[in-house]
Amino acid sequence: MSLAASPIRYPDLSSRPVMTRRAWWLVVLNLLIPGSAQVLAGDRKLGRFGLGATLAMWFLALVGLAVWTLWPATVYTVFSTSISLWIVAIVLVFYAVLWAVLTLDTLRLVRLVKTAPSARAWVAAFTVAVMVGVSGSAAYGAYLATTASGFLSSVFVAGPSEPPIDGKYNILLLGGDAGPDRDGLRPDSIRVVSVDAETGQAVTVGLPRNMVDVPFPGDSPLASVYPEGYGAIDGCEVDVCMLNSIYTEVELKSPDMYPDAVARGSEPGIEAMRDAAEGITGLPIQYYVLIDMAGFQQLIDALGGVTINVPEDVPIHADETFTTVAEWIPAGEQHLDGYHALWYARSRHGTSDYDRMARQLQLQEAVLAQFNAANVLAKFQEIASAGSQVVKTDVPQGMLGYFVDLASKTKELPIVDVPLVPDNGVDPEDPDYDHIRQLVATAVFPPEPEPTEG
Repeated sequence: MSLAASPIRYPDLSSRPVMTRRAWWLVVLNLLIPGSAQVLAGDRKLGRFGLGATLAMWFLALVGLAVWTLWPATVYTVFSTSISLWIVAIVLVFYAVLWAVLTLDTLRLVRLVKTAPSARAWVAAFTVAVMVGVSGSAAYGAYLATTASGFLSSVFVAGPSEPPIDGKYNILLLGGDAGPDRDGLRPDSIRVVSVDAETGQAVTVGLPRNMVDVPFPGDSPLASVYPEGYGAIDGCEVDVCMLNSIYTEVELKSPDMYPDAVARGSEPGIEAMRDAAEGITGLPIQYYVLIDMAGFQQLIDALGGVTINVPEDVPIHADETFTTVAEWIPAGEQHLDGYHALWYARSRHGTSDYDRMARQLQLQEAVLAQFNAANVLAKFQEIASAGSQVVKTDVPQGMLGYFVDLASKTKELPIVDVPLVPDNGVDPEDPDYDHIRQLVATAVFPPEPEPTEG
């Protein structure tokens, strides 16, 4: 083989222009097709290994893109299980090391001392930048994968997937508030979210915390204790017999009512609230999500705050008695940090529980809007750290991918809200539960429109 036939493998070492052009060719080829520089100018065995790994990566990327386009839920499922994420992390570490080795070997093949003096620093800087950018990105991806795996393991339980009931997934969303003036945690935000398993259409039902005479399903252990509703006959075991007291009573006084709760990733108090929500709405509740409202502040800060439209001035209290105003959140569009967002949801001074329910729903929708791919990836470590302290749920890991895909459909549709408040014909202090169940059923299972005559 003549020198002219293979100038990259057998260059004219005495020609600085030739060596400089060769250097740029090698470093660019190493960037575009890792392994090709070694095949053309160095260790062909190493080059063939690098090329094979590069082609395998391209193949996996094309398959992943095709699956993402046709079956996005499959991709979500793969990236929402701890084992899969560890496999991804190992693969990324492999490529990070391989690309670093190939880049350093390419820098050796370049023979900087034979290139033009004015080009040496540029070639070296470009090569190092390529190594840091490509290998560093792969290493960071591996770090994110292991962090995500730890987050998923700490929040989501291992368990079988559950089919929808009547085409719906019904989830109990609890906002827990364990203030210093309280004996145990007491849910202040109680909401049932019903999501259509096909379309993603969501219906939310806000349950006032001060509802009384709460009924329970016939198979609930609480039904035998309170056959006429919670506290309806002889009172209850805590100071007030309202909906959000059910958690406290069962958790502190009679956790033995739900002996299997902890083993199933729940708590006795949560299971009692699940039974109460089923009795009120008439909907079977498959899963729950408990959000610690105090820890919620950390999550919002991790997201970089939330932007909401404040309809009227909302007070921030100077103490936990909710009587002294320290400052105000002014009306208008406001970008709130975690502290102010939490008070926006909790504030009571000069306001009603129904106002708080509306603000909490508004805040929940704003937080969901912040959960976009760019925001989550940019602040993943902070979000994962906060989320593992904020959220408790019995949603199994195996269902997470499906729910993420379903949530992407939900975000494109208007949410139907069913507030159980006086303006909607519901008096929490004298509730008509048949009327409430009818309101819920009409929203969750709307009647089919009658066909129009042609």
